[in-house]
Amino acid sequence: MTSDETSSALEKLRDYYDHEELVCPDCGYEDEGGSWDSETDGEVVEYTHECPECGAVREHTLEIGDE
Repeated sequence: MTSDETSSALEKLRDYYDHEELVCPDCGYEDEGGSWDSETDGEVVEYTHECPECGAVREHTLEIGDE
């Protein structure tokens, strides 16, 4: 496990989603043991979570760039 001092901003954001956004807005199920997945291609980071109860998929997408 990493400490806050060594976690990247993107890891901290995923930790936030894992802690704060595990209640499905579609069916209300709380995925207490769940977590968000993340993928990046170096330009875009996409966080996704699929509700194990109803299958609804939520996404957060961040563009990383020099601008």
